[in-house]
Amino acid sequence: MHSKSAHRGHNVWRAMLLAGTFLTVAGVAQAADPLVKACSKTGEFVIGFSQANNAEPYRQHVNDELTAAAKAVPQFTLQIADGAGSVNTQTSQVDNFITQKVDLLLISPFEASPLTPAVQRAMKAGIPVIELDRKTVGDPGKDYTAFIGGDNYKIALEAGNYTAKTLLPDGGDVAVLEGLPSSTPAVERLNGFKDGVKQNSKIKVVAEQAADWLPDKAQTAFAAMLQANPDIKMVYASNDMMAAGARLAAKGAGKEGQIKIIGTDGLPGPAGGIRAVAEGEWAATFTYPTGAKEAIDMAKSILLDCATSVEPTVTVATMAITPDNAKSLMGK
Repeated sequence: MHSKSAHRGHNVWRAMLLAGTFLTVAGVAQAADPLVKACSKTGEFVIGFSQANNAEPYRQHVNDELTAAAKAVPQFTLQIADGAGSVNTQTSQVDNFITQKVDLLLISPFEASPLTPAVQRAMKAGIPVIELDRKTVGDPGKDYTAFIGGDNYKIALEAGNYTAKTLLPDGGDVAVLEGLPSSTPAVERLNGFKDGVKQNSKIKVVAEQAADWLPDKAQTAFAAMLQANPDIKMVYASNDMMAAGARLAAKGAGKEGQIKIIGTDGLPGPAGGIRAVAEGEWAATFTYPTGAKEAIDMAKSILLDCATSVEPTVTVATMAITPDNAKSLMGK
């Protein structure tokens, strides 16, 4: 009797040990699964990038920085497709990249919801997707591999704080030019700025309108705002292009130099915000980092280093470009 129960106990113990071994093996296998099966230090990899719209100077800036970062990695070939500001164009580009079996997909979605299914198809096909600057619907790390970008809300909040404390400490009427309302940065920048200026009760946001990131639309919208609200002292534009349009409207109304302008993007070059601040045309702009270097670094860890996971959200810091530092940043 005693030996039977001992034998049974031994079997149970053996089964538990075996189960433990299997669990351990399964655990190890699970933990060690790389995000891409064909990853290798010596492999050659194609990265497809679906860019929202090459016509925007900021997006060209992103393309330039991505191209430079990818060139530094001999194993990488970067293919950039221009979404041309069209959801349909961008969707078919993503599908082309899937058919082509690219090793990794980068995307800056022109609009969030319409491009969500295309991103899901890429993920189902086993292609890691890094979203740059704009998100589709869902959660990074689950519905797509990762999101890299600036914190749009925080950047605009800083612009609001700067307005409340430095530009208009005594208050006044303020206007906001919003980006394309169906894109996440437009909404986050609008809310961030409005929350930032709230700390100064003497500031009143008297007008806000979407100008879809475009300078001509911003010029028309701001001209109308100035007619309806002649006491506007400052305008916050959600990108540098709309800030340039707002300046033309102020000039047209005979108010150049009287209205303080803040842009967002802090682009280099003759048409960019850094020059506009350095030459006294605008009061400030806030850099919107491209995340290009971070995206290529993440691609390296996935494709070359066989990473089993990556940081789902990488936030790249902003910098305030003001009259204090703009001249020293020119040409950098």
